[in-house]
Amino acid sequence: MQTSKLGSVGLGFRREMLDDFLIAPPQSAHFFEVAPENWLKMGGKYGRQFKQLTEQYAFICHGLSLSLGSPAPLDVAFVKSLKAFFKEHNILLYSEHLSYCSGEGHMYDLMPIPFTEEAVTHVAKRISQVQDILERRIAVENVSYYAAPGQEMSEQAFTLAVLEQADCDLLLDVNNIYVNSINHGYDAEEFLKAMPSERIAYGHVAGHYEEAADLLVDTHGAPVCDPVWQLLAKAYQYHGVFPTLLERDFNIPSMADLHNELQHIARIQKQQQQHQKGVA
Repeated sequence: MQTSKLGSVGLGFRREMLDDFLIAPPQSAHFFEVAPENWLKMGGKYGRQFKQLTEQYAFICHGLSLSLGSPAPLDVAFVKSLKAFFKEHNILLYSEHLSYCSGEGHMYDLMPIPFTEEAVTHVAKRISQVQDILERRIAVENVSYYAAPGQEMSEQAFTLAVLEQADCDLLLDVNNIYVNSINHGYDAEEFLKAMPSERIAYGHVAGHYEEAADLLVDTHGAPVCDPVWQLLAKAYQYHGVFPTLLERDFNIPSMADLHNELQHIARIQKQQQQHQKGVA
C-alpha cells in the first residue's frame, strides 16, 4: 500500500468527468478513485484517455463486485484480472465493501453480511485469499445497511473482528457511520473512536438523502451535510489526519462546486493539524 503517495484530498472519478479532467483536473484533489469494474475492459478512445490520466495522476480503486461476504467461491480469475489492471495503471491502493453482491447470481447491489462469528471467519479467509493473489494489502469499507439479518454481534464488533482476523486495512467511510447511527440508533462518535487508527488507509465522505428523520439513504448524490463534516473533524481528532476522498456518483455538480467541497476537506485537515501542533 502506498498511502504516502496519495496526498491528503481525493475525488471519486466518474466517466462524466472525463472531458473536464483532460482539460483541467481539479487542483484541489491530489488523487482520484475509480471502480475498476467500470474500466477493466474499456478500450478505444475511453481506454486511451483513461491511460493518459493514470500516467499523470495518482489513482486508487474502490471495487463493486468482489462480494467478500458471498457463500459462492471467490472469483479468482476476476481477482487476477484486477492484479493486471492495477499494474498497468499503477493503482496505489485497492479497497472493497464489507458486504456481498452475489450468491446464485449477481444482484448488482451491496447486501449486508450477517454480523456473526461464522461470517467473520468466512469473510476474513476470503480477504486473506484476495491479498495473497494480489500480493498487496487491501482495505475494506464499513458500509451503510438497512437491515441486519441474523445479527449476533454489533456492527462495530463485527468490523473490528474482520480487520483483526484478515489483517487488512480499513476504508473509513464517515458518511456511512453517520447514516447507520441514525438508522440503527447508535452513537456515531463512539463507533468512530473504536476504529483502529493504524489500519485506516483512507476515508470517504459523501452526501445522503433524508427519507425521514430516522431513515437516511446513502446516495452519494448530494452535498456533504454539516453533521458529516463535524464527524470527519472528530475522525481526525481521534485518528490523526488521513487521506480523505469525496464521493459523488450522480447529480454531479460543476467542477467549481466539487472544488468547494474538496477545499472544505482540506480546511478541516488543516485545522486539526494546527490544533495538534498547538497541543504538542
